[in-house]
Amino acid sequence: MLSRLFAPKVKVSAHCDLPCGVYDPAQARIEAESVKAVQEKYQANEDADFRTRAILIKEQRAELAKHHISVLWSDYFKPPHFEKYPELHQLVNDTLKALSAAKGSNDPKTGQKALDLIAEVDRIFWETKKA
Repeated sequence: MLSRLFAPKVKVSAHCDLPCGVYDPAQARIEAESVKAVQEKYQANEDADFRTRAILIKEQRAELAKHHISVLWSDYFKPPHFEKYPELHQLVNDTLKALSAAKGSNDPKTGQKALDLIAEVDRIFWETKKA
């Protein structure tokens, strides 16, 4: 009985959590660029303290990039986008996996792979903005 009393009277839906236009894959790209740059700096420096700090920063930036991609997937992209771009689910999954790999690696190649996938998400994102 209480559940019916407190149940919503009106069901609503929204396009996004914030006003339209706040989404941009550039946020993920910038964080991923930082991941790759830190990986390169790690490779060029033998100082143990520097390397420890580099790993910490790289992992934080990779996690932020994953967050930005996840937000696009869950909040921005809608069923019509997935219909028009059936590869989008796999692309987002591959991007998140690549960012996880970069998070756990000091090889700049993993950072570059994440950047390449983010570039593809970016391309699709901007195509959907034109529509």
